[in-house]
Amino acid sequence: MSYRIRNWSEYNAGLKQRGSVTFWLDEAAIEGWQEPAKSSRRGALRTYSDIAIATFETLKSIYGLAGRQTEGFVGSLLELMDVDLPVPEHSTVSRRKRHLSVTLPVVPSSRSVHLVVDSTGVKVYGEREWKTRQHGVSKRRTWRKLHLSVDEATGEILGAVVTTNGVHDSAVFADLLEATDADIEQVSADGAYDKRRCYDAIQAREKPVKVAIPPQKNAKIWQHGNSKAPPHPRDENLRAIRRQGRKSWKRQAHYHRRSLAETTMFRFKTMFGGQVRSRTFDNQATELLLQCAALNRMIQIAKPDTVWVDD
Repeated sequence: MSYRIRNWSEYNAGLKQRGSVTFWLDEAAIEGWQEPAKSSRRGALRTYSDIAIATFETLKSIYGLAGRQTEGFVGSLLELMDVDLPVPEHSTVSRRKRHLSVTLPVVPSSRSVHLVVDSTGVKVYGEREWKTRQHGVSKRRTWRKLHLSVDEATGEILGAVVTTNGVHDSAVFADLLEATDADIEQVSADGAYDKRRCYDAIQAREKPVKVAIPPQKNAKIWQHGNSKAPPHPRDENLRAIRRQGRKSWKRQAHYHRRSLAETTMFRFKTMFGGQVRSRTFDNQATELLLQCAALNRMIQIAKPDTVWVDD
């Protein structure tokens, strides 16, 4: 099995554009870089807008810089662009970003989406992988969990939630669904989401949603056929698996498309390293959400259109 890229020229040009160091600020960003001073007294402190804080933090994540180095980098960019704007100090950014509201940029579409859901671990601190393989994991190794819902067709991240590593995947499933503004045609997730609260969140949607979550191998029927309630989607999947086998059911339910969530995780960690720099949880969450927003913009610039080729 092999795939051929049908839009190679556009994809190749988009990949080159990702590496471009050309920066621009529109008039709205320049005018909104600073908020009006809250005090009319002489020497009142400047107040930077959320645009300035988000721009600073996004450049910091993309180029893997520390706070002070990012401050100098942004200052040199504004100087080269001949834009007379002040640069927020790294301490100001650290203090402000915990309260920053992040919106994921998504191309508007009227179609229904096939949502694939998964989570991944992002390291806070601890040993690197070689030492882990040789000597095991110490108690100081700490992770954050990044839960994502991805549009199967475009690869865009539609919803993102950051939690500690002790939170189960199913606990934030409803939040990921709520973060999706588009109509959901199908939800695909692995067996970790085979929980009642996940199905309750799906059934709470206004429009019916097809569910491709494989029940556990020892799963039992939740709602038997003599019940007056409508058939439960989880029980319907379980009956289909018993009739035709798990492998055939996955193929029929397009469950294999769930792997695109893992592709998004790989793309995310390749770009940003899979490790956060911030020290507090709120700042770590904002840092990861801004990285998701940056990844969406990269996807919108360049994404291959592949077709399966039968050798």
